[in-house]
Amino acid sequence: MSGTATRHPGGVRLFGFHHAGGSSSLFQAWRRLLPDGWELRALDAPGHGTLMGQRPIDDLDDLLAFFLDTVRPEPDVPYAFFGHSMGGVVAYELTRRLVAEGRVPPVWLGVSACRAPGTPLTLRRHTLGDEELRRHVAGLGGTPRQLLDDPGLWGIFGPLIRADLRLVETWESTADRPLHVPLSVYGGHDDASVSPRQLAAWTDQSAAFLGTRLFDGGHFYFSADPRPLLTHVVRDVRAAVESAAQRIG
Repeated sequence: MSGTATRHPGGVRLFGFHHAGGSSSLFQAWRRLLPDGWELRALDAPGHGTLMGQRPIDDLDDLLAFFLDTVRPEPDVPYAFFGHSMGGVVAYELTRRLVAEGRVPPVWLGVSACRAPGTPLTLRRHTLGDEELRRHVAGLGGTPRQLLDDPGLWGIFGPLIRADLRLVETWESTADRPLHVPLSVYGGHDDASVSPRQLAAWTDQSAAFLGTRLFDGGHFYFSADPRPLLTHVVRDVRAAVESAAQRIG
């Protein structure tokens, strides 16, 4: 993709937000696949990945405050958000917070494998027993078997996953109007935790909704090969950047 892409004059900065119990490593392969001139900033929540030594944040408002201090837009570089699963909640609510505070919002928002605000939960995973939760996480994929099978590692990461799931599953959006930020939604055809109906309900959350796209696979549909997803991400981001430039012009 990088060999044939047309570079945007100012580049694009893409922030990535990871799933419950995950880390920025989810986006590791993206750097070599994104177009020239694009910069990927994959962020870790405290207690995850590169920030594993920090105390985890299990309150959404506190987590948003943390990321508000991390995401520092530059006026000459358009930036965009992509969030997967829990990261979708974070990216969406962070965008709303930026708009509410009168700060420059992302030029585009991408939400992946994340239920829309107001859609009912089919399963409250954070309330499952330990073994049930372990089996559920294993069934979703995306988590190393070593972590799931090793009692010591699960004793460390199991509570972190449960706390992240509690954050997501107790989330109640207070949005009273749609965003004016272009929004794209993605998911897997065989995702057992987020249904196509829950994804489709995102339509009402943006006045510039760009559509819902489903791919082969489950909850982590892009982990083996992110190229099909990134083809659409790049196309949607470029469309949003061009639309913003036309409005300014």
